[in-house]
Amino acid sequence: MHRWSQLFIPTLREAPADAEVASHKFLVRAGYVRQLAAGIYSYLFLGQRSVNKVISIVRDEMDKIGQEFLLPALHPRELWESSGRWSVMGDNMFRLKDRSGRDLCLGMTHEEVMTEIARKELRSYKQLPQIWYQIQTKFRDEPRPKSGLLRVRQFIMKDAYSFDIDAGGLDVSYHKHYDVYSAIFTRCGLRFVVAEAHSGAMGGSQSHEFMVYTDAGEDMVASCPKCGYAANLEKATSRLESVEDLKVSGNGSPELVHTPGMKTIEEVAKYLGVSPKQKIKTLALVGMWITEEGKRLEWPIAVFVRGDHMLNEAKLLAVTGAREVRPMHGEEIESIFKAPAGFLGPVGLDMDGFNTGGVNGMRMVYVDKALEGRTNLIAGANKEDYHLRNVTPGRDFAVKQYADVRNVEAGEGCPNCGTPIVVAKAVEVGHIFKLGYKYSESMGARVLDQAGKEVAPIMGSYGIGIERILTSAIEQSNDNDGFWLPRNIAPFDVVVTPTNVSDSAIRSAGEDVSAKLTAAGFDVLLDDREDRAGVKFKDADLVGVPYRINVGKKVSEGKVELVQRSTRQSVDASMTEITEKLRQIAQ
Repeated sequence: MHRWSQLFIPTLREAPADAEVASHKFLVRAGYVRQLAAGIYSYLFLGQRSVNKVISIVRDEMDKIGQEFLLPALHPRELWESSGRWSVMGDNMFRLKDRSGRDLCLGMTHEEVMTEIARKELRSYKQLPQIWYQIQTKFRDEPRPKSGLLRVRQFIMKDAYSFDIDAGGLDVSYHKHYDVYSAIFTRCGLRFVVAEAHSGAMGGSQSHEFMVYTDAGEDMVASCPKCGYAANLEKATSRLESVEDLKVSGNGSPELVHTPGMKTIEEVAKYLGVSPKQKIKTLALVGMWITEEGKRLEWPIAVFVRGDHMLNEAKLLAVTGAREVRPMHGEEIESIFKAPAGFLGPVGLDMDGFNTGGVNGMRMVYVDKALEGRTNLIAGANKEDYHLRNVTPGRDFAVKQYADVRNVEAGEGCPNCGTPIVVAKAVEVGHIFKLGYKYSESMGARVLDQAGKEVAPIMGSYGIGIERILTSAIEQSNDNDGFWLPRNIAPFDVVVTPTNVSDSAIRSAGEDVSAKLTAAGFDVLLDDREDRAGVKFKDADLVGVPYRINVGKKVSEGKVELVQRSTRQSVDASMTEITEKLRQIAQ
């Protein structure tokens, strides 16, 4: 039993002015955290209790499949250079020098450190598989910290790494983590979906994100309410309804049509009396790559999508291998394409030699899959105030291959069953990756296989954001007065609230109930403060404890009131039966 009067729980009536999302407002108001600097937070008593409970669940489940390590947060530059990520991570990485001038960084993740251990210690297939994990503080030089603990510069992560002799072994390790992650988030009381995802800078062939739907999220997830399909928009696909193509005009060859001053898709479609779905949108972009020597390289990219579709930048980055892309400026368009901005199109587009080259021999012209099989479309003519009719991909302009580079939209058909999909914001709480040989090959980790041949072990990487579990739980369960956490991660199971501690009978009954509940295994907070009952009730509603027992005048009848925070429903219970009553409700 803990006594509120002896604890530091600095509740606030008002949220900080910069707090935009519910979890940020209530974490501060409930006295869980205090901000030290942008994206850097101190965890106070209640916050640390909840974080520790989350960590306990994570550790309990991870111990079923892996072994816990604790690795350094300070890494030498050479380690990250050996994997090729020293330059790739860019400004997101905190970098520093020691007193001798050697370059170091603060760990954002630990693939390199774990692979270094494997490189030095693993010798034979007989030592595999291995699953190693840790729960540790990570650092990221986030350019725009916001939303409380959702976008920070210092955070706690559970990261795990698997080493297997072959792809079949990696499949087993991957599915073990998939199942364990599902168990962790279920025990933490989260309502989550598992979404196909893009691996990003982590690399690898397959990944899944564990996502919690909330308006505070910065990721967009497409999911099917019928079959359970879910994917991050960076990976999502859909079934499109068939679109009627335009009838052939003239002899069927591309023909010029005057579109004076009409530069946008909507303007041209309205002017010509067609649908944006019957147009080709041309996007002129500049991609940026970092060479192995750390040099910055830029290259133009042309992308063609259906007129009503939006480009998905992450998908484009994945197919091009670019670090980032940006729209071209008007002057760049005219210089590179020899055509005016607003009238670009694929037929006869002059990229000054770039359309057959590209970075590392890659072609920098991409046609979205939604244009495959389409005929007689409208496209820019690469001439001021003109567009072209009768444009057919593959006939009127070359298509080396079609690529999925568009955004999926809500209401489009699920790729599996055709049901209209839902697209909504979500927070990522966990992410699992099949890394493959990216790190073991680049860093020289080798073991002997059963034939005595030296081979690289195949790897997986698996992360959970500890604070994100807490913040997502708050985002899922809050109202105007505060929030309520699932019992497993709440700082306390129940707060016992004597309405008037100056009344000896009420005070004594509160002590008695608290003692009984503690003896029964409940985590109890006794609000023994001399404040008015209304103040106590407001604080209890605010701080995330899922149950409250009000001890008031009915003690003369041997009764107390049990309140469930999530529903605000209350029932009277006898003091002799309150333990069993709470156990029934809290199951």
